[in-house]
Amino acid sequence: MPRSLTPELEMLALDVFPLREPVSKRAYTWMRLRTQADVVGYGECATISTSDLDALRGAIQGREASSFESITRSLTVAPSALAALNMAMLDIVGKVAKVPVYQVLGGPTRNQARALAQIESIVDDEVAEAVRSARVSGHRAFAVAVPLTHSPNHSATLGAATQRRFDRVRRAAGEGCDFVLDAGGRLTPDEASSLAAAFERLHLLWFDEPCQLSNLSGAYRIASESVTPIGFGRFAAEHGVFQNLLRSDAIDVLRPDIALHGITQIRRISALAETYYVAVAPFHDGGPIATTAALHLAASLPNFFIQQIPYIAAEEDRHMRARLAGESLEAVTEGFLQLPRGPGLGITVDEAALNEYREVGR
Repeated sequence: MPRSLTPELEMLALDVFPLREPVSKRAYTWMRLRTQADVVGYGECATISTSDLDALRGAIQGREASSFESITRSLTVAPSALAALNMAMLDIVGKVAKVPVYQVLGGPTRNQARALAQIESIVDDEVAEAVRSARVSGHRAFAVAVPLTHSPNHSATLGAATQRRFDRVRRAAGEGCDFVLDAGGRLTPDEASSLAAAFERLHLLWFDEPCQLSNLSGAYRIASESVTPIGFGRFAAEHGVFQNLLRSDAIDVLRPDIALHGITQIRRISALAETYYVAVAPFHDGGPIATTAALHLAASLPNFFIQQIPYIAAEEDRHMRARLAGESLEAVTEGFLQLPRGPGLGITVDEAALNEYREVGR
């Protein structure tokens, strides 16, 4: 006879909630997974297609929330859809077991996680002001974008513009702060090599996504010609890309996207990175559920370095996130985020606010 399912774990229904913050327009999608015993788990990804949603709804029927691995073997959907499902299933398992997700994953390797504030402004005055504001909010590490320039053969112009921005940012942040220089994959290998060399003396945490990953030899050259640490991976969807980066010795900090790969897959990527003595700093530019998922992930990784979270500059956006998932989750104190302590992902979602903010038509 087939094994009877545990009602607390037997998955029944799955819904998604597209959300968009009012000022920044940052968009993300929350997934709500419900079991027969009305235990609810939440996950997050950037977006999910109708066909992927239908496939997930079919796949969960008659399965328990502890069966993520067996479900994924039979599904052909976008990795981001699986990432959200992975978070939601782990949330349910933790709630049923009455322990935080990081306990389900083997127990915490740390009690707090260092935070990296992603500064999204692109004008120097606004960048400096955002860094100053983030410092007041408790941040001590900042990711700042390389300035956009339009000059041909612009290595010298780019270097000068980046140095001016960096000088202003350091004054705004004050003493005791660290920085990541973020190129977003926009530079050529030559431009990136020049910047990496020019910033060696400033001891960046790392130089993030200096160029596209279409040419691994270019990435290796950037890493080999400078002592500035290099970070790659936030645009990588395939696991083979991470393995190639590690094998080619082209990386110092691995940057898998929490909303693209989810908790379980990033743990696998991180285990591979650990054998190469490479640190992991997951990329995150979404909503509060991805934040709490990233904190549980951070607690479970021996080679975790720092957790990027979006710096929410607008009061309206902060209010929305606080209403959805509580005010304390993304609070930073002396540069650190505290681990969630409740069962599952450790947050209580305000479903009235979730329905209020749900974006129709996306």
